[in-house]
Amino acid sequence: MESNIINENDFIYLVLDDRRRWLVQVKSGEEFHTHKGIIIHDELIGRSFGTCIFSKPHESQGYKFYILKPYPSDFILHMARKTQIIYPKDAGLILLHSDIGPGSNVIEAGCGSGALTCILGNYVRPNGHVYSYDIREKSLKQATKNIKKANLDSYVSINYGNILDDDLNHKNMDAIVLDMPTPWLAIEKARKYLKLSGSIVSFSPTIEQVKKTTFELERNNFFEINSVELLLRNMQIKKNATRPDTRMIGHSGYLTFGRKIEDKDNPYRCVKPKKNEFVNLEGMPLRYIEDNKE
Repeated sequence: MESNIINENDFIYLVLDDRRRWLVQVKSGEEFHTHKGIIIHDELIGRSFGTCIFSKPHESQGYKFYILKPYPSDFILHMARKTQIIYPKDAGLILLHSDIGPGSNVIEAGCGSGALTCILGNYVRPNGHVYSYDIREKSLKQATKNIKKANLDSYVSINYGNILDDDLNHKNMDAIVLDMPTPWLAIEKARKYLKLSGSIVSFSPTIEQVKKTTFELERNNFFEINSVELLLRNMQIKKNATRPDTRMIGHSGYLTFGRKIEDKDNPYRCVKPKKNEFVNLEGMPLRYIEDNKE
């Protein structure tokens, strides 16, 4: 079980209020400066997560900051990034619908800043691994930094690679996650890397991408194909005025899922037995045909 005590080089989630919160790495001798005062790092070391600290100088500032242990979602929302991230609401659905968990081996095509990569790496621990690929040097550098900050580099490999053209040398993978402009072009290649009943997930911002990806999944005999959009709306809870928040994370993207199967034609139910045709004319009026009259 992980210690609940803050040590040097640990990350803390420092919270002032609903809007002002920071991801901070604790280092001896350093200070964290805010417009509400200074937090001394040495005073954080040895404290327990879940406590609070007051900013200095106490006489002129003295604001209360809460010290929390960062969740994977906190790393995602507050990590350094240069590209759009996959939000925690979508990442959670990816995990549930692809059965990614401890021991899973996962390919991620398109790591971006490493937001989803951190989530995947956190959930495949301690025996699984995430093999993440990208073709953009800036993304590779940023993702590598964020993975190290999250202390997940033992469970995640960040590599230059193009799933469309390169042989990634993987087989029997549990899941493949595609976050790229043309995911439909990667379906046939991705199928070779998956184990039977393995999952493929594609994140796309537009419905045109979803349609092309779905048709390609069908062409490559994937099963349980479905696409969803998840909207997240917070609630304002007040004594006599509870209602939805006026701001929300609306459309972030569509998620398309599929599972690899080995399909076979049914030799039994697909062949219908021939039956002798029989027409019952009982009770039906018969018309007299003059030409047949003798």
